[in-house]
Amino acid sequence: MVVLSSIDLAVIALYLIAIVAIGLWAGRGERDAADYFLAGRTLPWYLIGFSFFASNMSGASFVGLMGAAYSHGMVVFNYEWTATLVLIFFALFMLPVFLRTRLFTVPEYLEVRFDRRARWAYAGFTILTLMFIDTAGALYAGGIVISTAWPQVDLWQTSVALALLAGIYTLVGGLRAVVVTDAMQAVLMIGGAALIFWFGLDAVGGWEALTEGLTTAQLRLFKPADDSFLPWPGILGVILLGFYYWTLNQYFVQRALAARSLGEGRKGALFGGLLKLPNVFLMILPGMIAVVLLPDLDTPDRVFPALAFELLPTGLRGLILTALLAAIMSSLDSALNAAASLLTMDFVKPLRPNLSGRTLLAIGRGFTAVLIVSAALYAPLIERFGSLFQYFQSTLAYLVPPIVAVYLGGLFCARFTAAAAFWAIAGGLGIGAVLFLAKEITGTWDSLGLPPVHFTYMALGMFGIALLI
Repeated sequence: MVVLSSIDLAVIALYLIAIVAIGLWAGRGERDAADYFLAGRTLPWYLIGFSFFASNMSGASFVGLMGAAYSHGMVVFNYEWTATLVLIFFALFMLPVFLRTRLFTVPEYLEVRFDRRARWAYAGFTILTLMFIDTAGALYAGGIVISTAWPQVDLWQTSVALALLAGIYTLVGGLRAVVVTDAMQAVLMIGGAALIFWFGLDAVGGWEALTEGLTTAQLRLFKPADDSFLPWPGILGVILLGFYYWTLNQYFVQRALAARSLGEGRKGALFGGLLKLPNVFLMILPGMIAVVLLPDLDTPDRVFPALAFELLPTGLRGLILTALLAAIMSSLDSALNAAASLLTMDFVKPLRPNLSGRTLLAIGRGFTAVLIVSAALYAPLIERFGSLFQYFQSTLAYLVPPIVAVYLGGLFCARFTAAAAFWAIAGGLGIGAVLFLAKEITGTWDSLGLPPVHFTYMALGMFGIALLI
Protein backbone atom coordinates (compact mmCIF):
# COMPACT_ATOMS: atom_id res chain seq x y z
CA MET A 1 0.00 0.00 0.00
CA VAL A 2 1.31 3.44 -0.93
CA VAL A 3 1.45 5.90 1.93
CA LEU A 4 0.73 9.52 1.11
CA SER A 5 2.20 12.15 3.39
CA SER A 6 0.23 14.95 4.97
CA ILE A 7 1.81 17.31 2.40
CA ASP A 8 0.53 15.16 -0.47
CA LEU A 9 -2.95 15.07 1.02
CA ALA A 10 -2.89 18.84 1.58
CA VAL A 11 -1.96 19.47 -2.07
CA ILE A 12 -4.84 17.27 -3.25
CA ALA A 13 -7.33 18.87 -0.88
CA LEU A 14 -6.32 22.42 -1.85
CA TYR A 15 -6.68 21.57 -5.53
CA LEU A 16 -10.16 20.12 -5.10
CA ILE A 17 -11.34 23.13 -3.13
CA ALA A 18 -9.76 25.61 -5.56
CA ILE A 19 -11.05 24.04 -8.77
CA VAL A 20 -14.63 23.79 -7.54
CA ALA A 21 -14.52 27.39 -6.27
CA ILE A 22 -13.03 28.72 -9.53
CA GLY A 23 -15.55 26.75 -11.57
CA LEU A 24 -18.44 28.21 -9.58
CA TRP A 25 -16.98 31.72 -9.90
CA ALA A 26 -16.39 31.42 -13.66
CA GLY A 27 -19.92 30.20 -14.32
CA ARG A 28 -21.74 32.65 -12.09
CA GLY A 29 -24.72 34.50 -13.52
CA GLU A 30 -25.69 32.05 -16.29
CA ARG A 31 -29.07 33.37 -17.49
CA ASP A 32 -30.23 31.06 -20.26
CA ALA A 33 -29.37 28.03 -22.39
CA ALA A 34 -27.01 30.00 -24.68
CA ASP A 35 -24.95 31.04 -21.66
CA TYR A 36 -25.02 27.59 -20.07
CA PHE A 37 -24.25 25.44 -23.11
CA LEU A 38 -22.19 27.82 -25.30
CA ALA A 39 -20.78 30.39 -22.85
CA GLY A 40 -22.66 33.12 -24.74
CA ARG A 41 -20.49 32.38 -27.83
CA THR A 42 -17.66 34.50 -26.41
CA LEU A 43 -14.74 32.09 -25.98
CA PRO A 44 -11.24 33.16 -27.09
CA TRP A 45 -8.87 30.85 -28.96
CA TYR A 46 -6.55 30.02 -26.07
CA LEU A 47 -9.38 28.82 -23.81
CA ILE A 48 -10.76 26.73 -26.68
CA GLY A 49 -7.36 25.15 -27.36
CA PHE A 50 -6.55 24.39 -23.73
CA SER A 51 -10.03 22.97 -23.24
CA PHE A 52 -9.66 20.72 -26.31
CA PHE A 53 -6.41 19.40 -24.86
CA ALA A 54 -7.59 19.05 -21.27
CA SER A 55 -10.81 17.27 -22.21
CA ASN A 56 -8.87 14.80 -24.34
CA MET A 57 -6.10 14.28 -21.77
CA SER A 58 -8.54 12.51 -19.54
CA GLY A 59 -8.01 9.69 -17.14
CA ALA A 60 -8.11 7.51 -20.24
CA SER A 61 -5.00 9.25 -21.56
CA PHE A 62 -3.05 9.34 -18.33
CA VAL A 63 -3.97 5.76 -17.47
CA GLY A 64 -4.87 4.13 -20.80
CA LEU A 65 -2.28 5.73 -23.10
CA MET A 66 0.66 5.08 -20.77
CA GLY A 67 -0.61 1.55 -20.28
CA ALA A 68 -0.85 0.99 -24.03
CA ALA A 69 2.70 2.32 -24.53
CA TYR A 70 3.87 -0.06 -21.77
CA SER A 71 2.33 -2.99 -23.64
CA HIS A 72 2.98 -2.02 -27.26
CA GLY A 73 5.65 0.70 -27.44
CA MET A 74 6.08 3.72 -29.72
CA VAL A 75 3.35 2.63 -32.18
CA VAL A 76 0.78 4.12 -29.78
CA PHE A 77 1.91 7.62 -30.79
CA ASN A 78 -0.02 7.17 -34.05
CA TYR A 79 -3.15 7.90 -32.06
CA GLU A 80 -1.71 11.32 -31.14
CA TRP A 81 -0.18 12.80 -34.29
CA THR A 82 -3.19 11.79 -36.39
CA ALA A 83 -5.37 13.94 -34.12
CA THR A 84 -3.39 17.01 -35.20
CA LEU A 85 -4.03 16.15 -38.85
CA VAL A 86 -7.77 15.76 -38.26
CA LEU A 87 -8.02 19.07 -36.36
CA ILE A 88 -6.34 20.92 -39.24
CA PHE A 89 -9.00 19.54 -41.59
CA PHE A 90 -11.72 20.50 -39.09
CA ALA A 91 -10.47 24.08 -38.78
CA LEU A 92 -10.21 24.59 -42.54
CA PHE A 93 -13.33 22.87 -43.88
CA MET A 94 -15.84 21.83 -41.21
CA LEU A 95 -15.87 24.56 -38.55
CA PRO A 96 -16.80 27.35 -41.03
CA VAL A 97 -19.96 25.43 -41.98
CA PHE A 98 -20.86 24.71 -38.34
CA LEU A 99 -20.43 28.33 -37.24
CA ARG A 100 -22.21 29.75 -40.27
CA THR A 101 -25.33 27.73 -39.38
CA ARG A 102 -25.16 28.91 -35.72
CA LEU A 103 -25.40 25.39 -34.31
CA PHE A 104 -26.04 24.67 -30.64
CA THR A 105 -25.11 21.01 -31.08
CA VAL A 106 -23.32 18.90 -33.69
CA PRO A 107 -26.38 16.69 -34.40
CA GLU A 108 -28.35 19.85 -35.23
CA TYR A 109 -26.40 20.04 -38.50
CA LEU A 110 -28.06 16.82 -39.65
CA GLU A 111 -31.48 18.48 -39.49
CA VAL A 112 -30.16 21.52 -41.36
CA ARG A 113 -28.64 19.29 -44.08
CA PHE A 114 -31.03 16.32 -44.04
CA ASP A 115 -33.99 15.97 -41.63
CA ARG A 116 -34.93 15.60 -37.96
CA ARG A 117 -34.80 11.79 -38.01
CA ALA A 118 -31.06 11.81 -38.69
CA ARG A 119 -30.54 14.44 -36.01
CA TRP A 120 -32.37 12.47 -33.35
CA ALA A 121 -30.68 9.18 -34.28
CA TYR A 122 -27.21 10.69 -33.89
CA ALA A 123 -28.07 12.75 -30.80
CA GLY A 124 -29.36 9.65 -29.01
CA PHE A 125 -26.25 7.70 -29.98
CA THR A 126 -23.93 10.50 -28.82
CA ILE A 127 -25.63 10.75 -25.43
CA LEU A 128 -25.06 7.03 -24.86
CA THR A 129 -21.37 7.25 -25.85
CA LEU A 130 -20.83 10.28 -23.61
CA MET A 131 -22.34 8.43 -20.65
CA PHE A 132 -20.89 4.97 -21.12
CA ILE A 133 -17.57 5.69 -22.85
CA ASP A 134 -16.31 9.20 -22.01
CA THR A 135 -17.77 9.82 -18.55
CA ALA A 136 -17.67 6.26 -17.25
CA GLY A 137 -14.17 5.74 -18.67
CA ALA A 138 -12.82 8.79 -16.85
CA LEU A 139 -14.39 7.64 -13.59
CA TYR A 140 -12.93 4.16 -14.00
CA ALA A 141 -9.45 5.62 -14.63
CA GLY A 142 -9.70 7.66 -11.45
CA GLY A 143 -10.77 4.61 -9.51
CA ILE A 144 -7.76 2.63 -10.75
CA VAL A 145 -5.29 5.25 -9.52
CA ILE A 146 -7.00 6.02 -6.22
CA SER A 147 -7.31 2.31 -5.42
CA THR A 148 -3.52 2.07 -5.82
CA ALA A 149 -3.10 4.63 -3.05
CA TRP A 150 -6.04 3.42 -0.95
CA PRO A 151 -6.83 -0.26 -1.66
CA GLN A 152 -9.56 -0.23 0.97
CA VAL A 153 -11.65 2.17 -1.15
CA ASP A 154 -13.99 0.43 -3.61
CA LEU A 155 -14.13 1.48 -7.26
CA TRP A 156 -17.81 2.42 -7.06
CA GLN A 157 -17.15 4.72 -4.09
CA THR A 158 -14.42 6.52 -6.01
CA SER A 159 -16.69 6.87 -9.05
CA VAL A 160 -19.46 8.46 -7.01
CA ALA A 161 -17.11 10.90 -5.25
CA LEU A 162 -15.39 12.09 -8.44
CA ALA A 163 -18.68 12.43 -10.29
CA LEU A 164 -20.10 14.60 -7.53
CA LEU A 165 -17.03 16.86 -7.43
CA ALA A 166 -17.04 17.54 -11.17
CA GLY A 167 -20.81 17.71 -11.21
CA ILE A 168 -21.01 20.55 -8.69
CA TYR A 169 -19.50 23.30 -10.83
CA THR A 170 -20.68 21.83 -14.14
CA LEU A 171 -24.24 21.76 -12.82
CA VAL A 172 -24.06 25.40 -11.74
CA GLY A 173 -21.67 27.05 -14.19
CA GLY A 174 -22.12 25.36 -17.58
CA LEU A 175 -19.58 25.55 -20.42
CA ARG A 176 -17.87 28.74 -19.23
CA ALA A 177 -17.01 27.03 -15.93
CA VAL A 178 -15.84 23.99 -17.88
CA VAL A 179 -13.39 25.81 -20.17
CA VAL A 180 -11.93 28.07 -17.48
CA THR A 181 -11.21 25.11 -15.19
CA ASP A 182 -9.95 23.11 -18.19
CA ALA A 183 -7.34 25.77 -18.98
CA MET A 184 -5.96 25.55 -15.44
CA GLN A 185 -6.11 21.77 -15.49
CA ALA A 186 -4.28 21.58 -18.83
CA VAL A 187 -1.29 23.44 -17.40
CA LEU A 188 -1.27 21.17 -14.35
CA MET A 189 -1.51 18.03 -16.51
CA ILE A 190 1.38 19.06 -18.74
CA GLY A 191 3.51 19.85 -15.68
CA GLY A 192 2.64 16.60 -13.93
CA ALA A 193 3.34 14.41 -16.95
CA ALA A 194 6.62 16.27 -17.60
CA LEU A 195 7.74 15.49 -14.04
CA ILE A 196 7.02 11.80 -14.54
CA PHE A 197 9.08 11.82 -17.76
CA TRP A 198 11.97 13.75 -16.21
CA PHE A 199 12.28 11.62 -13.07
CA GLY A 200 11.69 8.42 -15.05
CA LEU A 201 14.38 9.13 -17.64
CA ASP A 202 16.81 9.95 -14.83
CA ALA A 203 15.96 6.75 -12.95
CA VAL A 204 16.47 4.58 -16.03
CA GLY A 205 19.89 6.14 -16.68
CA GLY A 206 19.25 8.45 -19.61
CA TRP A 207 18.14 8.12 -23.22
CA GLU A 208 20.76 5.58 -24.30
CA ALA A 209 20.02 3.33 -21.33
CA LEU A 210 16.31 3.52 -22.13
CA THR A 211 16.73 2.53 -25.79
CA GLU A 212 19.10 -0.30 -24.83
CA GLY A 213 16.49 -1.67 -22.44
CA LEU A 214 13.81 -1.81 -25.15
CA THR A 215 13.44 -4.09 -28.14
CA THR A 216 13.49 -2.90 -31.75
CA ALA A 217 9.79 -3.76 -32.05
CA GLN A 218 8.93 -1.51 -29.08
CA LEU A 219 10.72 1.45 -30.68
CA ARG A 220 8.99 1.15 -34.09
CA LEU A 221 6.34 3.73 -34.98
CA PHE A 222 4.89 1.62 -37.81
CA LYS A 223 4.11 -2.09 -37.50
CA PRO A 224 3.54 -4.81 -40.14
CA ALA A 225 0.12 -5.22 -41.78
CA ASP A 226 -0.62 -8.29 -39.64
CA ASP A 227 0.29 -6.69 -36.29
CA SER A 228 -2.26 -7.46 -33.58
CA PHE A 229 -2.20 -3.99 -31.99
CA LEU A 230 -1.97 -1.46 -34.86
CA PRO A 231 -1.02 -2.59 -38.38
CA TRP A 232 0.28 0.23 -40.55
CA PRO A 233 -2.73 0.24 -42.96
CA GLY A 234 -4.92 0.50 -39.85
CA ILE A 235 -3.69 4.07 -39.36
CA LEU A 236 -6.36 5.01 -41.91
CA GLY A 237 -8.88 3.54 -39.49
CA VAL A 238 -7.36 5.57 -36.67
CA ILE A 239 -7.79 8.76 -38.74
CA LEU A 240 -11.38 7.74 -39.46
CA LEU A 241 -12.10 7.31 -35.75
CA GLY A 242 -10.36 10.64 -35.16
CA PHE A 243 -12.88 12.39 -37.38
CA TYR A 244 -15.67 11.27 -35.08
CA TYR A 245 -13.74 11.90 -31.88
CA TRP A 246 -12.46 15.39 -32.70
CA THR A 247 -14.83 16.89 -35.27
CA LEU A 248 -18.27 15.29 -34.75
CA ASN A 249 -18.33 14.68 -31.02
CA GLN A 250 -20.23 17.26 -28.98
CA TYR A 251 -17.75 16.54 -26.21
CA PHE A 252 -15.09 18.54 -28.09
CA VAL A 253 -16.84 20.56 -30.78
CA GLN A 254 -19.02 22.36 -28.24
CA ARG A 255 -16.17 24.68 -27.24
CA ALA A 256 -15.46 25.53 -30.91
CA LEU A 257 -19.16 26.30 -31.44
CA ALA A 258 -18.83 28.77 -28.54
CA ALA A 259 -16.02 30.74 -30.22
CA ARG A 260 -16.47 34.52 -30.47
CA SER A 261 -15.58 34.32 -34.19
CA LEU A 262 -14.52 31.88 -36.89
CA GLY A 263 -10.92 33.04 -36.56
CA GLU A 264 -10.87 32.40 -32.81
CA GLY A 265 -12.46 28.98 -33.31
CA ARG A 266 -9.94 28.00 -35.97
CA LYS A 267 -6.95 29.14 -33.92
CA GLY A 268 -8.33 27.31 -30.87
CA ALA A 269 -8.74 24.03 -32.76
CA LEU A 270 -5.23 24.31 -34.25
CA PHE A 271 -3.76 25.16 -30.83
CA GLY A 272 -5.45 22.11 -29.34
CA GLY A 273 -4.00 19.95 -32.11
CA LEU A 274 -0.51 21.40 -31.60
CA LEU A 275 -0.65 20.50 -27.92
CA LYS A 276 -1.08 16.83 -28.88
CA LEU A 277 2.38 16.51 -30.41
CA PRO A 278 4.46 16.76 -27.17
CA ASN A 279 2.51 13.76 -25.85
CA VAL A 280 5.29 11.55 -27.19
CA PHE A 281 7.26 12.80 -24.17
CA LEU A 282 4.38 13.25 -21.77
CA MET A 283 2.49 9.98 -22.32
CA ILE A 284 4.25 7.53 -24.66
CA LEU A 285 7.83 7.56 -23.38
CA PRO A 286 6.83 7.31 -19.68
CA GLY A 287 4.98 4.10 -20.54
CA MET A 288 8.13 2.76 -22.21
CA ILE A 289 10.27 3.88 -19.27
CA ALA A 290 8.03 1.74 -17.08
CA VAL A 291 8.92 -1.31 -19.22
CA VAL A 292 12.51 -0.97 -18.01
CA LEU A 293 11.81 0.10 -14.43
CA LEU A 294 8.66 -1.91 -13.66
CA PRO A 295 8.58 -4.96 -15.94
CA ASP A 296 6.23 -7.07 -13.77
CA LEU A 297 3.09 -4.95 -13.34
CA ASP A 298 -0.09 -7.00 -13.03
CA THR A 299 -2.01 -4.70 -15.43
CA PRO A 300 -0.83 -1.99 -17.85
CA ASP A 301 -3.43 0.44 -16.50
CA ARG A 302 -1.36 0.76 -13.31
CA VAL A 303 1.69 2.23 -15.07
CA PHE A 304 0.86 5.85 -14.25
CA PRO A 305 0.22 5.44 -10.49
CA ALA A 306 3.15 3.01 -10.15
CA LEU A 307 5.59 5.49 -11.72
CA ALA A 308 4.25 8.36 -9.65
CA PHE A 309 4.55 6.49 -6.37
CA GLU A 310 7.89 4.82 -7.16
CA LEU A 311 9.77 7.81 -8.58
CA LEU A 312 8.53 10.97 -6.95
CA PRO A 313 9.36 12.38 -3.52
CA THR A 314 6.87 13.54 -0.93
CA GLY A 315 4.86 16.54 -2.09
CA LEU A 316 5.34 15.79 -5.78
CA ARG A 317 3.28 12.62 -5.37
CA GLY A 318 0.41 14.79 -4.29
CA LEU A 319 0.99 17.09 -7.28
CA ILE A 320 0.92 14.16 -9.72
CA LEU A 321 -2.24 12.75 -8.20
CA THR A 322 -3.66 16.23 -8.49
CA ALA A 323 -2.74 16.23 -12.19
CA LEU A 324 -4.66 13.00 -12.61
CA LEU A 325 -7.65 14.45 -10.80
CA ALA A 326 -7.40 17.45 -13.12
CA ALA A 327 -7.52 15.11 -16.11
CA ILE A 328 -10.52 13.24 -14.77
CA MET A 329 -12.41 16.36 -13.76
CA SER A 330 -11.86 18.00 -17.17
CA SER A 331 -13.22 14.90 -18.89
CA LEU A 332 -16.20 14.65 -16.61
CA ASP A 333 -17.24 18.27 -16.82
CA SER A 334 -16.95 18.28 -20.63
CA ALA A 335 -18.93 15.07 -21.08
CA LEU A 336 -21.64 16.06 -18.60
CA ASN A 337 -22.19 19.47 -20.16
CA ALA A 338 -22.16 18.06 -23.69
CA ALA A 339 -24.67 15.31 -22.91
CA ALA A 340 -27.00 17.72 -21.12
CA SER A 341 -26.86 20.11 -24.09
CA LEU A 342 -27.80 17.29 -26.48
CA LEU A 343 -30.75 16.19 -24.37
CA THR A 344 -32.00 19.75 -23.97
CA MET A 345 -31.34 21.27 -27.39
CA ASP A 346 -31.82 18.24 -29.65
CA PHE A 347 -34.87 16.69 -27.98
CA VAL A 348 -36.62 19.06 -25.57
CA LYS A 349 -36.39 22.30 -27.56
CA PRO A 350 -37.58 20.86 -30.93
CA LEU A 351 -40.55 19.22 -29.17
CA ARG A 352 -41.31 22.26 -27.00
CA PRO A 353 -40.10 25.27 -29.06
CA ASN A 354 -41.92 27.83 -26.92
CA LEU A 355 -40.02 27.07 -23.72
CA SER A 356 -38.04 30.04 -22.40
CA GLY A 357 -34.28 30.13 -22.12
CA ARG A 358 -34.50 29.95 -18.33
CA THR A 359 -36.70 26.86 -18.49
CA LEU A 360 -34.28 25.14 -20.86
CA LEU A 361 -31.47 26.05 -18.46
CA ALA A 362 -33.30 24.36 -15.56
CA ILE A 363 -33.99 21.26 -17.67
CA GLY A 364 -30.33 21.07 -18.73
CA ARG A 365 -29.20 21.17 -15.11
CA GLY A 366 -31.67 18.43 -14.24
CA PHE A 367 -30.30 16.23 -17.02
CA THR A 368 -26.76 16.88 -15.79
CA ALA A 369 -27.66 15.54 -12.35
CA VAL A 370 -29.17 12.36 -13.83
CA LEU A 371 -26.12 11.78 -16.02
CA ILE A 372 -23.77 12.10 -13.05
CA VAL A 373 -25.52 9.29 -11.20
CA SER A 374 -25.85 7.00 -14.25
CA ALA A 375 -22.18 7.19 -15.26
CA ALA A 376 -20.96 6.67 -11.68
CA LEU A 377 -23.00 3.46 -11.39
CA TYR A 378 -21.79 2.07 -14.72
CA ALA A 379 -18.06 2.88 -14.42
CA PRO A 380 -17.01 -0.21 -12.38
CA LEU A 381 -18.25 -2.52 -15.17
CA ILE A 382 -15.43 -1.35 -17.51
CA GLU A 383 -13.02 -3.58 -15.58
CA ARG A 384 -14.36 -6.53 -17.60
CA PHE A 385 -12.68 -5.28 -20.78
CA GLY A 386 -9.11 -5.91 -19.59
CA SER A 387 -7.67 -2.46 -20.35
CA LEU A 388 -9.08 1.02 -20.65
CA PHE A 389 -7.42 1.74 -23.99
CA GLN A 390 -8.89 -1.45 -25.49
CA TYR A 391 -12.33 -0.50 -24.17
CA PHE A 392 -12.29 2.91 -25.85
CA GLN A 393 -10.90 1.90 -29.23
CA SER A 394 -12.74 -1.37 -29.77
CA THR A 395 -16.10 0.16 -28.85
CA LEU A 396 -15.78 3.17 -31.17
CA ALA A 397 -14.47 1.19 -34.15
CA TYR A 398 -17.76 -0.60 -34.69
CA LEU A 399 -20.14 2.27 -34.03
CA VAL A 400 -18.85 5.63 -35.26
CA PRO A 401 -17.80 5.04 -38.94
CA PRO A 402 -21.41 5.40 -40.20
CA ILE A 403 -21.62 8.78 -38.48
CA VAL A 404 -18.43 9.96 -40.17
CA ALA A 405 -19.70 8.73 -43.55
CA VAL A 406 -22.96 10.68 -43.22
CA TYR A 407 -21.32 13.94 -42.09
CA LEU A 408 -18.57 13.93 -44.70
CA GLY A 409 -21.08 12.93 -47.37
CA GLY A 410 -23.46 15.69 -46.29
CA LEU A 411 -20.73 18.31 -46.26
CA PHE A 412 -19.07 17.43 -49.57
CA CYS A 413 -21.68 15.63 -51.71
CA ALA A 414 -24.94 17.35 -52.67
CA ARG A 415 -26.45 14.07 -53.91
CA PHE A 416 -26.80 12.60 -50.41
CA THR A 417 -30.51 12.55 -49.51
CA ALA A 418 -32.34 12.68 -46.18
CA ALA A 419 -33.50 9.06 -46.47
CA ALA A 420 -29.96 7.93 -47.29
CA ALA A 421 -28.57 9.73 -44.24
CA PHE A 422 -31.10 8.28 -41.79
CA TRP A 423 -30.77 4.70 -43.01
CA ALA A 424 -26.98 4.92 -43.15
CA ILE A 425 -26.94 5.95 -39.49
CA ALA A 426 -29.64 3.51 -38.32
CA GLY A 427 -28.45 0.61 -40.47
CA GLY A 428 -24.78 1.24 -39.80
CA LEU A 429 -25.25 1.46 -36.05
CA GLY A 430 -27.38 -1.70 -36.09
CA ILE A 431 -24.81 -3.70 -38.06
CA GLY A 432 -21.98 -2.31 -35.94
CA ALA A 433 -23.71 -3.23 -32.69
CA VAL A 434 -24.31 -6.81 -33.88
CA LEU A 435 -20.67 -7.19 -34.98
CA PHE A 436 -19.39 -5.69 -31.72
CA LEU A 437 -21.43 -8.10 -29.63
CA ALA A 438 -20.44 -11.07 -31.80
CA LYS A 439 -16.72 -10.32 -31.93
CA GLU A 440 -15.85 -8.45 -28.73
CA ILE A 441 -18.42 -9.54 -26.14
CA THR A 442 -19.94 -12.98 -26.78
CA GLY A 443 -17.12 -14.70 -28.72
CA THR A 444 -19.58 -15.82 -31.43
CA TRP A 445 -17.22 -14.57 -34.18
CA ASP A 446 -14.43 -16.92 -33.05
CA SER A 447 -16.77 -19.86 -32.40
CA LEU A 448 -17.94 -19.67 -36.02
CA GLY A 449 -14.33 -19.95 -37.19
CA LEU A 450 -14.28 -16.52 -38.79
CA PRO A 451 -10.83 -14.99 -39.43
CA PRO A 452 -9.45 -12.39 -37.01
CA VAL A 453 -10.05 -8.82 -38.20
CA HIS A 454 -8.29 -5.88 -36.52
CA PHE A 455 -10.67 -3.24 -35.20
CA THR A 456 -9.13 -0.54 -37.43
CA TYR A 457 -9.92 -2.70 -40.49
CA MET A 458 -13.39 -3.23 -39.08
CA ALA A 459 -13.79 0.57 -38.83
CA LEU A 460 -12.85 0.98 -42.51
CA GLY A 461 -15.27 -1.79 -43.44
CA MET A 462 -18.12 -0.19 -41.49
CA PHE A 463 -17.35 3.13 -43.21
CA GLY A 464 -17.67 1.42 -46.59
CA ILE A 465 -20.95 -0.27 -45.62
CA ALA A 466 -22.43 3.07 -44.53
CA LEU A 467 -21.41 4.70 -47.82
CA LEU A 468 -23.08 1.88 -49.74
CA ILE A 469 -26.28 2.31 -47.72
